[in-house]
Amino acid sequence: MPSRQGSGPTSGARGTARPAPTHPQSPMTTDHPLRVAIVGGGPGGLYAAALLKRLDPRRDITVWERNAPDDTFGFGVVLSDETLGGIEHADPQVYEELQKHFTRWDDIDIVHRTTRHTSGGHGFAALGRKRLLDILHTRCRDLGVELKFRSEAPPPARLAESHDLVIAADGVHSTTREAYAPVLRPRVTTHRCRYIWLAADFAFDAFRFEIAETEHGVMQLHGYPYAPDASTVIVEMREEVWRAAGFDDTDESESIDRCAKIFADALGGRPLRSNKSAWTTFRTVVNERWSHGNVVLLGDAAHTAHFSIGSGTKLAVEDALALAACLEEQPDVASALSAYEEERKPVVASTQRAARASLEWFENLGLYLDQPSRQFAFNLLTRSRRVTHDNLRLRDAHFTESVEREFGCPPGTPPMFTPFRLRGLTLRNRVVVSPMDMYSAVDGLPGDFHLVHLGARALGGAALVMTEMVCVSEEGRITPGCTGLYNGRQAEAWRRITDFVHTQAPGTAIGVQLGHSGRKGSTRLMWEGMDEPLPDGNWPLVAASPIPYKPGSQTPRELSRAQLTDIREQFTAAAWRAARAGFDLLELHCAHGYLLSGFLSPLTNRRTDAYGGSLQKRLRFPLEVFDAVRGVWPEERPMTVRISATDWAEGGTGAEDAVEIARAFAAHGADAIDVSTGQVVADEHPEFGRSYQTPYADRIRNTIGVPVIAVGAISSWDDVNSLILAGRTDLCALARPHLYDPHWTLHAAADQSYTGPAAPWPPPYAAGSRRPQTGRTDTPKPRLRPPALQLPNLRPGGG
Repeated sequence: MPSRQGSGPTSGARGTARPAPTHPQSPMTTDHPLRVAIVGGGPGGLYAAALLKRLDPRRDITVWERNAPDDTFGFGVVLSDETLGGIEHADPQVYEELQKHFTRWDDIDIVHRTTRHTSGGHGFAALGRKRLLDILHTRCRDLGVELKFRSEAPPPARLAESHDLVIAADGVHSTTREAYAPVLRPRVTTHRCRYIWLAADFAFDAFRFEIAETEHGVMQLHGYPYAPDASTVIVEMREEVWRAAGFDDTDESESIDRCAKIFADALGGRPLRSNKSAWTTFRTVVNERWSHGNVVLLGDAAHTAHFSIGSGTKLAVEDALALAACLEEQPDVASALSAYEEERKPVVASTQRAARASLEWFENLGLYLDQPSRQFAFNLLTRSRRVTHDNLRLRDAHFTESVEREFGCPPGTPPMFTPFRLRGLTLRNRVVVSPMDMYSAVDGLPGDFHLVHLGARALGGAALVMTEMVCVSEEGRITPGCTGLYNGRQAEAWRRITDFVHTQAPGTAIGVQLGHSGRKGSTRLMWEGMDEPLPDGNWPLVAASPIPYKPGSQTPRELSRAQLTDIREQFTAAAWRAARAGFDLLELHCAHGYLLSGFLSPLTNRRTDAYGGSLQKRLRFPLEVFDAVRGVWPEERPMTVRISATDWAEGGTGAEDAVEIARAFAAHGADAIDVSTGQVVADEHPEFGRSYQTPYADRIRNTIGVPVIAVGAISSWDDVNSLILAGRTDLCALARPHLYDPHWTLHAAADQSYTGPAAPWPPPYAAGSRRPQTGRTDTPKPRLRPPALQLPNLRPGGG
């Protein structure tokens, strides 16, 4: 939930960046208690001080805060139940004080074009930032922490020499981080929206998102209560909208009045107020390292996450909990800081990925305004991919079912099991087995392995099963083990496979992906050395430009005009054979740095003729090939194109280019765009994570309206349902999950108790449609305790 960033004074020392100072290594465990310096008196720094002092009262702990005790910015702070649980366990006294002041609510309201939709079951707790600081000030004083207000902290190098541990909790503008920048290697990314942090003197009854479509562009309000009579209000809009509306030329008072008028309905006509409020842009802070010697970063100094998904205060408090625990568990400061970083970095990275997805969703909010109102609300709620279809159904089944009805799901049918039509082909569900190179052919011939591999996946319930990249010429292979469609024998072998699919898995479609390796050809089988040249028997390579894929790779020849014509004809001949072989769909491979992809990227196309230079010229040859293939491919059968939406490299193809590339192919008749990323250049830097490529598909679909196939670390049926129902994609292609489980789609249906026509079990497999029974691993637990053993009451003389 919201956290303040960059619009007011920051805690701790200020100064200009300078080279990283040197100082002694962190001390080992000694017989004297730790001396701890904390730079920054925000919630993270104060809570770290309180925890460390409570765990060992002998510790000498000093907090430097350059502002006064009652000086703060912002309004409300939201903490999750998970964070509160950690606080309760670590310091029950702080937890009890927080409990007295929390405002709690469950609902989220989303107002879209005057229609309000409410989703419940979310569970929030918030309190005023000043109240939180008061609680932490009191706790620190009671424990004996020295608090130095209106005091600039000494330089971090000096603190490091005089203390055993220095905690830099000095915020997003951390001067400690800047002082050690050569070692910590921070990256600060500024984003595209302006926002201002305000408050209203009444309590919203839910977390409220409201959209205003003004003459200048789209603006949005994020609001939530933090006291019985107060709410935080954040107004946000893209930079160009902010400037068009004239906010760049207004003072604080005028900005506040204008925001109150724009969102008068949400505010009930009430005014807004500020607290050192100013328009700012969000900055995502990432550090390669979080510590140097005995200096460690905490909270916003180490990382930031956009206010639309998680409070910076929450993350800072969790940092403090982890750091205190590591100092207790490890034998010395150095080990503790290493353990702290190892523990927190993956958690924070996951949060930042979700925050980035949420941030970009709001940056591109205008793409979704024309969605049906319930779908828009669902899309907003699931924007970060942390809240999913299944999770939301558990929280609020009524709301989720209403979204499904509006989408067109029959009763009891998950979104992934709704049909989808491409040209003359109706797919019975939304699952695609993604193309996966198997490197198991001989002379380009698919054999028994391919029959079993593709046949098994066709029997597994997916609507569409794609072949690996099938090469259009012998020289166009990636490896000697790649399949082809450059002669009649290969076409006959493929016909054997398509016949099996159509006969034994009726209702399953099979598609062929046609491609040419370009500069990435003549390499070893994947398990022998991926992208490594063959030890012998290499064949010559061709490409848009004579640029080797990586050091040690073969340098390709730049294609001449005559050779371009030859290759176009090779694609056309292969497409004709594919049609004769019985494939239901054809995909043109223009991704991953292979030949056609090599023309699209400016990093691999340095031509100066009609096929190089501007994006329109770089598109020319791939479009010529597409048109030629479409010309021989049967009219009723769909044709898709796979693209790399980003090269993940400086100067390469990016998201805006991808939209234009997709637009061009759609204009030439592509029925859908299969949106992948990367693998174009060897020195790429992908941002891996769950469903990490889907935002590119989302952007293409909702910008130009062409159907898309999303791919990339989509691993669960819950992800598929979420993406489909939110309108971010039309189909989901999964690769590795289908290697792990050929029957992934059927098992997804069984897990959701779906037994409809979109996922029929083959009759020979019907007995496996329920999860097999397993032996019991639990044992009966005692329920009745016998009374305490008593001796019988014996009568004297009795027997």
